[in-house]
Amino acid sequence: MLKKLRLLSLGHSYVVAQNRRLAHEMARAGEGWEVTAAAPRFFPGDLRPIALEALAGEACALAPLETHAGRWPHLFGYGRELRPLLAQGWDVVHCWEEPYVRAAAQIARYTPAGAALAVATAQNLAKSYPPPFRGFERRVMQRAAGWIGFGETVVQTLASRELYASLPHRRIALGVDCERFYPDPAAGAAVRRELGWHEAGPPVIGYLGRFVPEKGLPLLLSVLEKLGASWRLLLAGGGPMQAELETWARRFPGRLRIANGITHDQVPRYLNAMDVLCAPSQTTPRWREQFGRMLVEAFACGIPVMASRSGEIPYVVGEAGCLLAEDDAAAWRAELGRLLENSGRRRELAQAGRERALRNYAWPVIARRHLEFFQDILERRAASARRS
Repeated sequence: MLKKLRLLSLGHSYVVAQNRRLAHEMARAGEGWEVTAAAPRFFPGDLRPIALEALAGEACALAPLETHAGRWPHLFGYGRELRPLLAQGWDVVHCWEEPYVRAAAQIARYTPAGAALAVATAQNLAKSYPPPFRGFERRVMQRAAGWIGFGETVVQTLASRELYASLPHRRIALGVDCERFYPDPAAGAAVRRELGWHEAGPPVIGYLGRFVPEKGLPLLLSVLEKLGASWRLLLAGGGPMQAELETWARRFPGRLRIANGITHDQVPRYLNAMDVLCAPSQTTPRWREQFGRMLVEAFACGIPVMASRSGEIPYVVGEAGCLLAEDDAAAWRAELGRLLENSGRRRELAQAGRERALRNYAWPVIARRHLEFFQDILERRAASARRS
């Protein structure tokens, strides 16, 4: 019987149980692999502090780690448990931390020479980092055996850069749990009742994510102010624009609901309460949409998607949703109005989105793509060793 290959997958996002679906599915899909996920015992989080969450039926082993300085994403680090964990004879170490952050530099430093280091990145803007982050990136990529770009715009941005060009790489998107995110009209109806809305009311336009200008909320509000069709608006998330949104809501009594503090487990219910999800992200000099997890989650739930052409969004949505220019409010108003008044078109988009989620973004699909890439890295290393 062949000895199993040993994979360690590390990332601060693994503190959230559903983010460990990647490691879980790699353990389920890889008969020749032994998989361990390493995750923080606690992390501050963007919207709420998070203690390490349990994942029911988790197939991979789990190694909790202490972290410090978690409120500073670029400077946070792992504690003393990291080094002995990395010394435990891994064939592949998968680093789900951006190459330019301190945590990734720690992982690169302590990964033994016998292990292949695979780095994941979502950076889709060409940036030159100041010290010490420039040094972190150089150290990580000089140690790496290959890298994963979470989207086409990531690969386009990095594949020709000095530190990345000579390394094998693969475009692999983030995934979605299509068994938890699925069309569930009863759950959606229950959420609407909880929000104080009658089921017979006008269609619900939804938004899921951070309440910040670059996510396009100002554009969405301006579109709704002049929209001829009847509507209700559900904003699920939180962020700096909260007070502004509450002030705006007073102009449209009963038509806006804001849902804060939603855990990832609750997201499918709220998505199912929407008739269409809007993702009007706006590119800025310092940011463009890197993926848009709410897009694939809406697809999986059978919710029609309208989105801007910011960053990675066109590659994620493809032909399964409505894509519009970022700053064309008139086009948004016209298309949204047509969609709200055409339930048949919404059903067509719902089916196309669900099929796209199952085909391209379901976690088992994403897990197999990761394992195939890790196997490719190991074969390249073996071939190189034979030549030398």
